[in-house]
Amino acid sequence: MTLRIGTRASPLALAQAGWVADALRTTGVEAELVPMRTEGDRLEEVRLGQAGGKGLFVREIEEVLLAGGIDLAVHSLKDLPADLPAGLRLAAFPRREDPRDLLVTRGAGGLADLPPGARVGTSSLRRRALLLAARVDLTVLPMRGNVDTRLRRLDGGDCDAIVLAAAGLARLGRTPPHAWPLEPEEFVPAVGQGILAVEARAGDRAVLAAAAALDDPETRPCAVAERAFLRHLGGSCATPMAGHAMLEYASLRMIGVVLSEDGRACLRDGVTGAPEDAEEVGRWLAESLLAQGAAKIAVLNPVQ
Repeated sequence: MTLRIGTRASPLALAQAGWVADALRTTGVEAELVPMRTEGDRLEEVRLGQAGGKGLFVREIEEVLLAGGIDLAVHSLKDLPADLPAGLRLAAFPRREDPRDLLVTRGAGGLADLPPGARVGTSSLRRRALLLAARVDLTVLPMRGNVDTRLRRLDGGDCDAIVLAAAGLARLGRTPPHAWPLEPEEFVPAVGQGILAVEARAGDRAVLAAAAALDDPETRPCAVAERAFLRHLGGSCATPMAGHAMLEYASLRMIGVVLSEDGRACLRDGVTGAPEDAEEVGRWLAESLLAQGAAKIAVLNPVQ
């Protein structure tokens, strides 16, 4: 059996899908990559919330998957909307990479060491809000493009620092000389950050069985809890929010945050439950934040 794996055509997406293909080959399943350019890739200079949100990076790939043009799709889980199209299923969550964000600078020193008014580039509303919550003096500049493009812009002096996912740099084999981890307890990662999602048609038993060999039992409850949190909170690219789950001994602990775009309004909470109750853990955290006024903070975040 040879499985056709659909993926975005960016260097990071190709590296991620290539890892999945290699992992399948170790189980005796052949795989080939089918790169695609998505609407999100074509609209590089447009703010995601303005253009249609997370689905921009996956919608066209999912349409080809549903039509039978590919057998599997590999996504960064953080790119997936809370609800999947009917007929599709997340067949595997391989072992999670480092979920943290990294502050990448041109010189020594982390977030606290940036000069007053320092310019930090990021395309993420979540990262923007968390940066401003930590340092109200910062100037946060919109910056999209792939990892290498953003690193070049940093080196070229377009900004003083950028924020990137540690997982993306690791998968690309990039090790910037000045990269400072932002700890998840404070700088809460995006839902699904560091996790790959392997998507298949719900009725394709042979493909589902092949993909299941890649599923990591420690990553799955974290992914399920985080997606439940996203779904029940109603988060989107128009609302800075984040949720991060982690296994601690026999428990599943999750932290979540909802912020205004300027970082001045911030709700933060955490819950703990059993890994087998992952869906409920995510829902409990969302309900707790909603009870504290998360929906009112969302109103402070108009799409521009």
